[in-house]
Amino acid sequence: MAGKALILVENLSVPFDRRVWQESNALRDAGWEVHVICPTGAKQDTEAEAVIDGIRIHRYRLRAATGGPAGYLREYGLALLHTLRLALRVGKVDIVHACNPPDLLFVVAKLLKARGTKFVFDQHDLVPELYLSRFARGEDRLYRVVCLLERLTYRAADVVIATNESYRDAAIDRGGKDPDDVFVVRSAPAVERFRPVNAQPLLKRGKPHLLCYLGVMGPQDGVDYALRALAHLREARDDWHAVFIGAGDTFDAMVSFAADLGLAGLVEFTGRIPDADLLRYLSTADVCLSPDPRNPLNDVSTMNKVMEYMAMGRPIVSFELKEARVSAGEAAVYARADDEAEFAELIARLLDDPAQRASMGQIGRARVTGPLSWENSRIALVAAYERARRTASVP
Repeated sequence: MAGKALILVENLSVPFDRRVWQESNALRDAGWEVHVICPTGAKQDTEAEAVIDGIRIHRYRLRAATGGPAGYLREYGLALLHTLRLALRVGKVDIVHACNPPDLLFVVAKLLKARGTKFVFDQHDLVPELYLSRFARGEDRLYRVVCLLERLTYRAADVVIATNESYRDAAIDRGGKDPDDVFVVRSAPAVERFRPVNAQPLLKRGKPHLLCYLGVMGPQDGVDYALRALAHLREARDDWHAVFIGAGDTFDAMVSFAADLGLAGLVEFTGRIPDADLLRYLSTADVCLSPDPRNPLNDVSTMNKVMEYMAMGRPIVSFELKEARVSAGEAAVYARADDEAEFAELIARLLDDPAQRASMGQIGRARVTGPLSWENSRIALVAAYERARRTASVP
C-alpha cells in the first residue's frame, strides 16, 4: 500500500461527484487505501456507509442551503461537525485531501495534521469569486471572511491541486504557495464513459435540430442567458428543440422563465437523468450550449459541461471566457460576453453548417483524448500525493 488517504467533500455525494470519484479510483489504482467523507445524495448515494470498487465511503445527512449566505453558514457548520466526527472514526491517515467549497475543511485537516497527516487542498472553486458572482453583495464583511478562510486553507496546505492554470496562479500569487507545491489536475471526463451512441431523432420532438444544455442550474450558471438567447433564435426560426439536462437551485425558476418567454413548446427540462439517457441526448444534439455569463468566477473556471460536450464530439456555443477558450479552443464558437443576441446568431450559423459542426466535434474529441485527457490529470494527481509525502509538513 502507498498509504491511507481520506478525501473530504461537502457539496456533492460520491460517487455522483465525478471528479472526486475519478480521483478516488486513480489513487486506489496507485496503491492507496482510499476513504471518502461526503453528504448523502437526495436520490442516489443514500447509504450511510458503502464500499464501492474497494473505496470506503462514509456519508452524513445534510440539507442543502436555500436562500442567502445565512443558509450556507448553517449548512457548512453542520457539514464541518459531521466531517470531523467521521474523520475521527476513520482514524489515522497519511494524507487528508479536502475539496472545496467551502474553505472550511482546513479545520479538520489541521486537527489531523497534529497526528502527522499531510494536507492536500483540492481547489474546485475560487470561493471569493464564487461569493461575488453568486450573491452580488460586493466586497462586504462576509466577503472579507471568505477571503480569510481561503488564506488559512492555503497556509495549512502542504500541496494544492488546481483545476486549471488560472487557479494555479491564484494559489501561487495570492496563496503564497511554492510553484513546486501546486499541481494542475484538470477535470476531464472518462472517455470510455462518454462515448457517442446512435442518434435518436425522436428526441428532437419532430424538429430538424436538437440543442442541449448539460449541467448545474444555479444563479451563476447562465441558464437564463441561454433561454433569452433561444427567445432571440425563435424570432428567426423554430426548426429546433432544446433540452436542458440537470438540476439546481434555480431549476423551478428556469422552467417558469421559459414559459414566460413563450418557449414552453420548444424547451424541455429533464432534471437529472441516468448516464444512458444522457448519452442518447448528447449523441443526438446538433449544438451544445455553454451560456455561463462572464463574472469573476466563470471567467477563470473550467466548465465540466464543456469537457463533456467535447468528449461526445459536439460543437459548442459559449460566451467569451478566458478558461472556456483554453478548454475548448476551436471546438467552440464564442459570443461576446453576455451578448444573448450574438449567442443566438452563432447557434443559427452552426445549425446551417453541418460540415463545421462535424469539424468542431472532431477537434473537441481530440483535445479530450489528448492534451486534456484524464490520463494526464491522473499522473499529476499521483505526483501531487508523492510531493505531499516528501515535503516537510506546513505547521
